[in-house]
This record gives sequence, C-alpha cells and structure tokens, in this order.
Amino acid sequence: MKKVDFKAIEEKWQKKWFEARIFEADPDWSRPKCFVTFPFPYMSGPLHVGHAYSAARVDVYARYKRMCGFNVLFPWAWHWTGETVAGASERIKLGDEKFIQALREVDGVPEDELKKFVNPAYMAEYYTRYNREAVKKLGLSIDWRREFHTSSLCPTFSKFIEWQYLKLKERGYVIKGTHPVVWCPKCESPTGEADRLEGSGVYPEEYTLVKFRFNDFYLPAATLRPETIFGVTNLWINPDATYVKTLVDGERWIISKEAAEKLKEQLKKVEILDEIKGLELIGKTCIEPVNGRSLLILPGWFVNPDNATGVVYSVPAHAPYDWLALKDLQENPELLKKFNINVEDVKNIKPIS
Repeated sequence: MKKVDFKAIEEKWQKKWFEARIFEADPDWSRPKCFVTFPFPYMSGPLHVGHAYSAARVDVYARYKRMCGFNVLFPWAWHWTGETVAGASERIKLGDEKFIQALREVDGVPEDELKKFVNPAYMAEYYTRYNREAVKKLGLSIDWRREFHTSSLCPTFSKFIEWQYLKLKERGYVIKGTHPVVWCPKCESPTGEADRLEGSGVYPEEYTLVKFRFNDFYLPAATLRPETIFGVTNLWINPDATYVKTLVDGERWIISKEAAEKLKEQLKKVEILDEIKGLELIGKTCIEPVNGRSLLILPGWFVNPDNATGVVYSVPAHAPYDWLALKDLQENPELLKKFNINVEDVKNIKPIS
C-alpha cells in the first residue's frame, strides 16, 4: 500500500487557501456576519499544544459558520502587554540564570537574540515572529490582514481600546474605584496568577478587625469569624515578635511591624510612633468591645506576625487551637510566672459558649 504523505497534502492545500485568499473577510451586506476570536497568547515564549487545541475549536466553528453562509471574520492577535512579557524581560535583565538557561535550551533562543531580550518589546517581537509560523502551519482559517498585537506600539488597537473604555464609561458600565488585588511590593503593581514567580494560588483574603482597647491605643485582632467575639476569653500576642505603635488613619493602633507595612499598601495612612517587643504586652489587660470585660493578654508563639495584624483573640469554645493553647498555659504555671502572670487568673479562664 502506498504511504500517504500527509505533510505534502497539508502544505498543498494551505498554499491554495493562501493564494485564493478564501479566509479574507470584506464587508458584504448580502450575508450575515460572524466574528470569532481566540484569547491572545502571551509573547513571552513559544506556543504549546494547549494553544493549538483551543484555537482548533475556534477554527472548527468559524469553518462551520462559513459553510452556513456567514461572512466570517477570524483575526489573530498577540498579547504583548501586562506583567508576563515585562516580567520575563526583567528576569533576564537581572541575570536569572535558571530562566535564561531555559530560554537557551528549551526555547532554543540564539545567544545574540537573547541579549536583546532585556528590551521587552524586542522579546515580544521575537516570539511573535516565531509563533506566527507555528500558527500558519496549523492551517487555521485566519484573515492575516487583521493581525495585531496589544501594546501602544500598535496604535490602531490601542485607539480601539481607548474608544471602547470611553463608551463603556459613558454608559455607566465602567467606574473608577478600588478593589483588593494581589500586590507586588517590588514592582508596585497588581500581579496576576500567570505572572508570579512564587505565590501560586494566592488571593486576597478579607479579615474583620475587632478592636480591643489598650490604654489609649487599640489592639485590632483580625478574624474570619467576627460572630465568635461573644466567646472571647483573652488575647494572644507573640512575645518574640516585633510590634509597632502606630497612627492608622489617625487612630492609635498596636500591630505587628509586618502588618504596618501591609496596611501602607492598602490605602491606609500609617505613621509609626514606636517599636516594641510583644513581650512588653504579655500579662497586661485589654477591654473587649462588646461587654467591656477586662481580658488578659497571654503569650502565643503560634501567632504569626506576618499574618493579618499579629494580634489574635481567643475563643476556646469554638477554636480547638485556642483551647489547647490555653490548656497548655494552665498546666504550665512556671512559664506563667516567668511573665509575671497570676497563675490563678489563667486557671479561671473558662470557655464561653
């Protein structure tokens, strides 16, 4: 049996399609219109089989609609903007050898080209040239006259985006405001899931701050379950952590040093007044905000100063970790004495349900 040369067949018909310009869509008022598109791939590396899989599905639909008599426009675009390309270029600029080695060995980027990748626009252009040939070999029914990329270097697309946003704003669909994002303190910009070197799966978490009066300051404890405040028995502070006395939007707070830095990135006006060790708070009392009860501040080495405010309120009736930590202290009077805490005061703390 004669072996079929599929590659030759593929190249033959792709050449005929190109010469006949059968995928070029011009205005035709006699036929219904159909526009199809594909998520623009980032130009920080070669395309992969996932791109081919998704693009083929779009192409099947485009071809079907043509067979149904529709005037189908299928353009193609490349994603140049955002953190992905800029971040990859920055890693090269900083000499990230592991990343550079992958470009050499996996992507096969020549050394003379690699040196130019410190310019993100050049990097995007290189991969656009490379990937264009790959997309053309897929035989997709694209109108290549409509090819573009997303950046200010493509003024027609930029103008379209500008027009689009102004129209949406004019109709009340776009407003200026704030919302939580995953923030890169180094780049000082929001960072999407695909753009991070580390922190995969991280997303903004919303805490409720419950403020406990401590002299002329507040100790704001962060919680995901504010309804448990009715069962609070004490506060936990990490004695080895560093805390700061601050003015947060004009209010006097004591929080972990790490929390103060994070609040600065959350549109809060933070002024640091003094720095103290958590040890200085242990054994003192604070006032809970619901019934005004006086509560002990106890040592809790499990309190992570990098998590929320570094202040935790204890609800042993609802939180097993709080109950175990309290039980450990009640059974270790010598440790309590080191902090000058009255042993009986701690033993008298009972869960409130």
